[in-house]
Amino acid sequence: MAWYTTYTIAYFIFMFAIGAYYFTKVKTSDAYLIAGWNMGFWNITGTIISTNCGAAVFIGWVGMGFTVGMSGYFKFALPAVLFSMLLILFFSKPLRRQRLYTLADLFSERFGEKAGILPSIFSAFVYSVPTTALQIVGMSTIFNIIFDIPLNYGIALSFALILGFTILGGLVATIVTDAIQSVIVIVGIVLLAISAIMFGDGFENIIENTPAEYLSPLGAEGLSDVLIFALTVGPFYLVWQSTWQRIFASRTEDIAIKAGLTGYGVVLLIAVLPYMIGVIARQFVPLDMRPDLIFSYVTVELLHPAIGGIVIMGLLSALMTGADSFILQGSSNLAQDFYHRLINPVANEKQKMFAARLSVVLISLLAVLVAYLMTDIIGMYQWALRISATTLVIPFLAVMFWRRATGIACLLSMTLAAIITVLWPFLSTSIDPVFPGFLVSLTVLVGVSLVTDHAKDESVKAVYWEDLPTATSRLHPGDKPTAPVNP
Repeated sequence: MAWYTTYTIAYFIFMFAIGAYYFTKVKTSDAYLIAGWNMGFWNITGTIISTNCGAAVFIGWVGMGFTVGMSGYFKFALPAVLFSMLLILFFSKPLRRQRLYTLADLFSERFGEKAGILPSIFSAFVYSVPTTALQIVGMSTIFNIIFDIPLNYGIALSFALILGFTILGGLVATIVTDAIQSVIVIVGIVLLAISAIMFGDGFENIIENTPAEYLSPLGAEGLSDVLIFALTVGPFYLVWQSTWQRIFASRTEDIAIKAGLTGYGVVLLIAVLPYMIGVIARQFVPLDMRPDLIFSYVTVELLHPAIGGIVIMGLLSALMTGADSFILQGSSNLAQDFYHRLINPVANEKQKMFAARLSVVLISLLAVLVAYLMTDIIGMYQWALRISATTLVIPFLAVMFWRRATGIACLLSMTLAAIITVLWPFLSTSIDPVFPGFLVSLTVLVGVSLVTDHAKDESVKAVYWEDLPTATSRLHPGDKPTAPVNP
C-alpha cells in the first residue's frame, strides 16, 4: 500500500504544480483551447501517444485480447491508428492553414453558421461526455482496487482531480504534461507486458498452450469479420477532434505532420502490447473473470507493489490525459462554436476565457452524471463512434474536395445519416448500421448539392486546395498567409 500511496500522491502533486504554473501563464482563450497554435515537435508527439493510450489501452484492449485474442488489434487498434495517420499525412497542411479550433468551426466557415451546430453537438455531447465518463469510471475503479475507496466516492474524487487540473492550464498544460506522461505510459505498459510473459513461463510455453484462434490475426471468425469491424471503427478517426486539436496546436504544418506520424507510429507499436497481455493472461487468470478486471488483477495481485505502482501510475497518467483532452474537446465546441460564434461574436478576451473555463465545468459535470447514472457507458461510447462517423466523415471529405457541395445538402446529409444509423438496428438485419449510414450520407449530400444553390454565407471552397477566410483573419503576428491554390 505504501508504494501505491507514494506514487499516487507524487503524481498528482506534479500534475497540479504544472497546472498551477500554466494558470499564471495562460491569458488568452486561444492559448487555453488550442495552445496558441504554437506547440513544438516533442510536445505534439508526446500528447498524441498519451491521448491514444487512455482507458481503452490499459483496460479495454487488455480485456479484448483476453476475450478475442490478437485479432482485436487488427479489428480496432490498427485501423484506428492507420486512419489517424492518413488524416495527418494528407490533411494536416490544409487544416493547419485554416487557423481553426474545431471540426464544427470548419463546417461553419465553409457551409455557414447553421452547419456547425450538429457537429458541435455530436462532438461535445455525443462523444466528449461519455468518453470523459469512461476515464472517470476507470480512475474510480483504480482507487477502489488499490485504496478500497467505494466506487461512488471514487467517482467524485476522480471528477474533482480531473476537473481541477483541466480548468487550471487548459490545452497548454495538458499537452506539456502529456509529453512527460507519455514516457510513464510506455514504461507502465512495457513493464506489464514483461511481467505477463514471465508469469506465462515464456513465449514458447505461451504459444504452445494458447488456442490458435487467439494468436491468429484473423481470429475465430476469419477475414470478413476483421474487415467489417475495422471499417466500422476506422473512418471515425478521420474526424476525431483530439487529433484535429493536435494538428491545430502545432507551431507549423511541418511539425503537425512529423510529430503526428511519429506519435502514431509509437502508438502503432505499443498498441500490440495490451492485446498480447490479454492473450497471455489466459495462462494464469481464471477464464471466467470479467475482461475489464484483467488489467487490475495482473497488476495488483501478481506484481510487487514497487513495480505495480509504476504500472498504476502509467494508468493514472493515461486516464488523466484522456479525460483532459476529451473535456477540452467538448469545451472548445461550447466556447467557440456556440458562445463565440452564435451567442457573443464580439466577446472580449476576459469573456472568452470565462466561457472556456465554464465550458470545462459543464462538460465535466455532464460526464460525472453519466458516470453515476449510465450502466453501459462502453455501449454508449461505441454508438458515439458510429454516429459521429456516419454523420461527419462524408461531409468532411466534401468540404475538402468538392466545391459544389452546399450547406443545405450538408445539413440534410448529417441529419438523415444520424437517423438511419440510430434506427437501423430495429430492422434486425446482420448489416452494421455504419454501412447504411454512410450510404445515406453520401447519397443525400451529392444528390441535394446537385439540385440546390450555395447560400450567401457559404465560402465556396475546396479547402484541400483553397483557403477559408480564417486562414488570414486569425493569423498571428509574424506568420505568413498561404496563397489559395485552385485545383
